[in-house]
Amino acid sequence: MTGPVRLAFAAFFFFYFAYIGLMSPYASLYFASRDFGAIEIAALMSMFQITRIMGPFAWGWLADMRRDRLGIMRITSVMACIIFSGIFYLESYLPLLIWMFLLNTVISSLMPLGEAATVHALYKNNDFDRRYGRLRLWGSIGFIAMVLGAGAWFEKFGIESFPWFGVVALLIMTVLTTTLREPPIDAVQHASVKFTHVLKNPHVQWFLSANFWMIFGHAALYVFYSLYLDRLGYSKGEIGLFWMLGVLSEVIFFYFQSYFFARFTTKNILLAAYLIAGLRFALMAYLPELWILILAQIMHAATFGAHHSASIKMLQTWFKGPLQARGQALYTTVSYGIGGTVGGLFAGWVWEYLAPHHVFGLAAVSSLLGYWCMRKITHTDS
Repeated sequence: MTGPVRLAFAAFFFFYFAYIGLMSPYASLYFASRDFGAIEIAALMSMFQITRIMGPFAWGWLADMRRDRLGIMRITSVMACIIFSGIFYLESYLPLLIWMFLLNTVISSLMPLGEAATVHALYKNNDFDRRYGRLRLWGSIGFIAMVLGAGAWFEKFGIESFPWFGVVALLIMTVLTTTLREPPIDAVQHASVKFTHVLKNPHVQWFLSANFWMIFGHAALYVFYSLYLDRLGYSKGEIGLFWMLGVLSEVIFFYFQSYFFARFTTKNILLAAYLIAGLRFALMAYLPELWILILAQIMHAATFGAHHSASIKMLQTWFKGPLQARGQALYTTVSYGIGGTVGGLFAGWVWEYLAPHHVFGLAAVSSLLGYWCMRKITHTDS
């Protein structure tokens, strides 16, 4: 992968996650400013996870069949720009709900296909361990930049300008997709049969199960962490600093990931990530002192950064060439789609009917279940 190609992928990650850094924290505030109730907002925001259940795999299947990941990304990014612009014309709740479903179905294609194209290009040059993290960290930086920049703007000028931030981020990202390049994807006969065969591999099933439990647990973090800190008495500014500390920790891991991959097997990195996740969530639940919460956020380097990079690498053990996009999409569907959705629902029930701190106790248990599943994998190429 040449320097200009690496720069293009880094810029794509930056603006894709800048868009996520706009939608995740601020979309609910924007919908609230339009006088929608809590249940209506919850349904609107649930489209992020629901569309990840089928969307990524459908796009991945199409990209593998056409052997043209970047072409699909360019089409769906244009579609995302067109659909997002509809926010300027929609007033009532039902049209906005349909809008969120369509928008996130289209957007759900970009990260799995972008990751698959990046990994394919890096593996062609035997450069994954050294380069992947340093490309992917720009996504984390983009997320931080949008959270801080848009937050400061909304604080001063109001949330009404929210749609313009989304339009600009998507337009820039769409332009950047035209600059992405990857090596040709080799045609392999009977690829669809091979994909079905791969799914029957028990190691693949244990791998996907482990990732389901990991993101099941992290749903508690993504949905309830800010509310939890608020209940503990932290201000909104302090809550923002906690979030930023977690993202900065993952950036540092991504930058230095080659050090870990050179010294430890992929499986051992994942096993450590699951154990650290169990410890992290248990500490957050039952010892929520300031220094403990700071330590827990630093652990995000392992529970997200190390886990994500090692999972992407282990995927290549089974899903290569024309199976790559579907493998990446399946990983997204099982973990972030199904795991994130089910985990969020369970966490909500625990928050409502048991106690807020038990939400993170549940996350600790699910992380250890993921560790148990990962232990079942006895053979990989990594």
